[in-house]
Amino acid sequence: MPNLRPRPRRGAGRGARAAGRDELVSRSLQSAEHCLGAQDFGTAYAHYLLVLSLAPELKDVVKETFQYTLFRWAEELDALSRTQDLLGCYEQALELFPDDEVICNSMGEHLFRMGFRDEAAGYFRKAVKLNPDFSDAKENFYRVANWLVERWHFLMLNDTRRNMIYNAAIQKAVRLGSRSVLDIGAGTGILRVSLVVTETVDAGLFGEGIVESLIHAWEHLLLQPKTKGENGNCEKYGKVIPASAVIFGMAVECVEIRRHHRVGIKDIAGICLPTSVKFQSPAYSSVDAEETVEPYTTEKMSRVPGGYLALTECFEIMTVDFNNLQELKSLATKKPDKIGIPVIKEGILDAIVVWFVLQLDDEHSLSTSPSEETCWEQAVYPVHDLADYWIKPGDQVTMEVSCQDCYLRIQSISVFNSEHEMDVGKSFTKNKDLLPLGNEAELCSALANLQTSKPDAVEQTCALESTEIALLNNIPYHEGFKMAMKKVLSSLTLEKRGQAMDTQCQSNEMSCESGQNNSEQSVPEPLYVLDVSEGFSILPIIAGTLGQVKPYSSVEKDQHRMTLDLISETNHFPKETLEFWLRHVEDESAVLQRPKSDKLWSIIILDVIEPSGLLQQEIMEKAAISRCLLQSGGKIFPQYMLMFGLLVESQTLVEESAVQGAERTLGFNIAPFINQFQVPIRVFLDLSSLPCIPLSKPVELLRLDLMTPYLNTSNREVKVCICKSGQVTAIPFWYHMYLDDEIRLDTSSEASHWKQAAVVLDNPIQVEMGDELVLNVQHHKSNVSITVKQ
Repeated sequence: MPNLRPRPRRGAGRGARAAGRDELVSRSLQSAEHCLGAQDFGTAYAHYLLVLSLAPELKDVVKETFQYTLFRWAEELDALSRTQDLLGCYEQALELFPDDEVICNSMGEHLFRMGFRDEAAGYFRKAVKLNPDFSDAKENFYRVANWLVERWHFLMLNDTRRNMIYNAAIQKAVRLGSRSVLDIGAGTGILRVSLVVTETVDAGLFGEGIVESLIHAWEHLLLQPKTKGENGNCEKYGKVIPASAVIFGMAVECVEIRRHHRVGIKDIAGICLPTSVKFQSPAYSSVDAEETVEPYTTEKMSRVPGGYLALTECFEIMTVDFNNLQELKSLATKKPDKIGIPVIKEGILDAIVVWFVLQLDDEHSLSTSPSEETCWEQAVYPVHDLADYWIKPGDQVTMEVSCQDCYLRIQSISVFNSEHEMDVGKSFTKNKDLLPLGNEAELCSALANLQTSKPDAVEQTCALESTEIALLNNIPYHEGFKMAMKKVLSSLTLEKRGQAMDTQCQSNEMSCESGQNNSEQSVPEPLYVLDVSEGFSILPIIAGTLGQVKPYSSVEKDQHRMTLDLISETNHFPKETLEFWLRHVEDESAVLQRPKSDKLWSIIILDVIEPSGLLQQEIMEKAAISRCLLQSGGKIFPQYMLMFGLLVESQTLVEESAVQGAERTLGFNIAPFINQFQVPIRVFLDLSSLPCIPLSKPVELLRLDLMTPYLNTSNREVKVCICKSGQVTAIPFWYHMYLDDEIRLDTSSEASHWKQAAVVLDNPIQVEMGDELVLNVQHHKSNVSITVKQ
């Protein structure tokens, strides 16, 4: 039976569907706006997805509102640890807005916080490509690029001598018959081979896993090695470049190493540090430590600020044959070697500095010695736990050397005094008893003069970063804060007393009129101080000694809190007076809020400069919140900062920032690939020892005011007069932090725990003395950019 219902015209059907779609879009938009008002961001986000899938023509109309909804919903998902849902939302958003730099940048920020730095770098880079003027994305990309590609990669690729020597050794091996070559550290290998080339070595030689890699290579990839005296075609035998290495050391005095690895003062701005607290640096290496910790730090000793003094001759620590499988296997299980070295100069024993010579073959070698012009830094083993660090000629420095956990470990460093009657000899001993002791009396005498740590009944260990130790040693910093806080607190205390007296007088008058005796005195309310410094800080304890103050600390680690409690007790500062603020707030992001519902802060201490020399992220936003939380007359510390800079010519900064053409890399065109990760900002610089030629005097570049933001400018042009002819390659910069108009902290001073930073120009600018350059300084949020106006 035929269908008798009338068939609609094609045009009429399309119109009905379009009307239905428009109505659904309109209702969904209304629902999304209603959900936003109710802060139901998840439902609002779902409505916007429906709207944009049905009506893509509305993308430009709802773009900003959609971004806001996405970001707020992502924050909630992040707080709930719903990682997959969060990433899914961003993937949906990027399908709708694939060229939106703001969404790309936000996606990168979430990935970076989750630890996915490679993926984060990709999104930051895409955001910068989409909008080269997007300062937030540029800053994020620079930071993550510094994480992913450390600056030594550029230095190493620019080290022509290193490249040429390796090239010569490889060519020689190939000429002698090695035809199949595996480079360990530059990819994966699946063949058995006759030659392995590797440079998987760090400043301490073994730290990048060269021993484990070569054991695996000899067991599974390489042909058998040629035995001594055996002749024949090299293609039939296995071989490693480098063939061997010799490790050397030297005991040194170095103020810079000392102040970053030992707390050398007992009194900080009137606060006494208890002897029961033992501060440890990251390079502290215990003999009995179960965890695998890198037991050394690294320094370019030729550039260390203040230099260093050699207290012993250079001495040999260890040799290793990379072509001997059994020797490589025995390294990790071998008992520590005992070494004793005569002291040749008197001074303070701060560290053992270590370097090595790589013997690529019988003809070619590379040295990482401090006296060599090389891309390498040296391994530094700071000395801890001596009762007295002062040594002199006739003394002997002793140590144990091993390769535990495939790290070069130098442990049990101690000193034998010269005052006892023992012949320490002129040369060090190795793999033997430390000293030629003749009898029991002599042994007792030696043990009596062995410097070791003093035993304490109860000892609290507090592990600090090297910058935190340098901060504790920074006397001007703590004295400056003490003076500035004292001024503010004294002023507020006087004002409060005046108000209290007025109130008391009024109360007494009323009592007299009513015939009542008002003898009860109310307990005065304390002044509240909040320290939101990054890491370990004793500023709250200093504040607590300045009157009737309730200080709050934002330290996170339990051992840091326990240490602050011990310091408080030692200084007769009631432990319950110091509050740990993060215990009172739901999460770290809410740290800036009132101390009590009806109270405001008298002082808020903000951490404005990173140890690297850059401004802390979101510092201006934190300052804006802090201003709203201050009582009348209260202050933010620092109150304002002045940024200074100068023009320099520095080939070192250029080579640390990018690969300089194909000539340095023996004609191989590597620069375009690795230079994708070059960044115009170099951090963790020491201007006092940076190889550079100043071409101008320091100039003020920018003022950042945290208390009176209307004084800030987002864009400023600065004229700089050239005082020496040359090529401008970089603009180093640093800060003067003003706690008030009189008390200033300089981030470039000798005592500073901060480093400095520099903008490296893409192309050098030739200048003559008397010329004038104009710098354009832009400030957006917490990001500062400096460009030369042509």
